Amino acid sequence: MKSVHKATEKSICSNKRARFDYALSEKVECGIVLTGWEVKSIRSSRVQINEAYVKIINNEAFLIGSNISPLSYSSTEDNIKLSSRTRKLLIHKKEIFHLHEKIKKDGFTLVPISLYWKENKIKLLIGLGKGKKKYDKRQALKEKDWKLQKERLAKKRY
Repeated sequence: MKSVHKATEKSICSNKRARFDYALSEKVECGIVLTGWEVKSIRSSRVQINEAYVKIINNEAFLIGSNISPLSYSSTEDNIKLSSRTRKLLIHKKEIFHLHEKIKKDGFTLVPISLYWKENKIKLLIGLGKGKKKYDKRQALKEKDWKLQKERLAKKRY
């Protein structure tokens, strides 16, 4: 599987909780089916993927729970209702079968990690992850805190 996410690509939004709540093993880049008003809203960074997840239904991948807020000048009642609709993801069939197999066998979860521009297309990076236990999360926080303290101490010394 191809997993490409370069620093030159412009990030729209990211799911920071995904790295904290899940131990991510694989990452897959996929396209997303959007309407015109959704693309305009994404251009102005009115999108959230924090509470979103990916589900495979009938050999197709869908992004569920993401929220794209309509712009004030283009909002109608239909757009407001559709702001948190289920969106289809564009992934190759082989990759979908591979991911579906991992989910069923090993108990993994598909989590959206980041939404970004690649050339003139909007791409979604999804990760195959297993949920962390509470003690793993505490350990991660301790390591993060210790890293910050080391940097502060090093700064004071020099």
